[in-house]
Amino acid sequence: MLDFLVERFPAVSAADWVARMNAGDVVDPGGRVVAPRQAYVPHGKLYYYRTVANESPNAAQATVLFEDEHLVVADKPHFLPVTPSGQYLQETLLIRLRRQLGVPALTPLHRIDRETAGVVLFAKQPGMCGPYQALFAGRKVIKRYQALAASDSRLRFPLTRSNTLQTSDHFMQMREADVQAGTKPNAHTEIELLEQRGPWARYGLRPCTGKRHQLRVHMAALGLPILGDRIYPKLMGPGEDETANPLRLLAASISFRDPFSEEERCFASRRELHFPDSG
Repeated sequence: MLDFLVERFPAVSAADWVARMNAGDVVDPGGRVVAPRQAYVPHGKLYYYRTVANESPNAAQATVLFEDEHLVVADKPHFLPVTPSGQYLQETLLIRLRRQLGVPALTPLHRIDRETAGVVLFAKQPGMCGPYQALFAGRKVIKRYQALAASDSRLRFPLTRSNTLQTSDHFMQMREADVQAGTKPNAHTEIELLEQRGPWARYGLRPCTGKRHQLRVHMAALGLPILGDRIYPKLMGPGEDETANPLRLLAASISFRDPFSEEERCFASRRELHFPDSG
């Protein structure tokens, strides 16, 4: 195996590959660590968990809510990315679960923002994704969120926010745009008031579509930016994560009919959103 990797990736030295293999960063499809002197198997698969220089450790821990032969359901904390991107690799939900469960082909079926907590679904194998993704595409998956924001007695709930979302001038943001004649809105969110506590309120959100940052944009447009939001309505500069002030947005539950077992599934997060200290 060492000879194969050195020949296939000549930019990486044999010593580096030995170190990576000894560290358990190269595994086979069953999640078993591959040794340098292990016999090469033609047409097989290897998985390498690369490292990112100076990747900061993340103490936030996810919980596995459910696992069967097709599906894994996780309850993600705030500030943990779902998939590798940019400066995040090992400290992501996907890579952690692949290692924890010994399922190197684990594949996310959808995503939520790094700052958002709550329920995320994964398929055990890429070939299992199609039937689940067809449910999302057919809007047969019911996702419910909770958010904390200011209370506003001028608004009447429940209400539905429907409009067109498009990329803003800054790539980090989306914005509401005027619906052109003859076109239909591409973003719909049902919003209800669940609880009021002083100047704050807990809202129930049901996204009927899945546009990027949809819930954050719609809440901010109502004059109710979600507590802890560093992107809407005003984009703040980069900074350290404020663990005491996370984005108060929770993917609270997800429901659907399982395409393999035909069972009705409903998975709920065990996490809670906390109101600001009134004192």
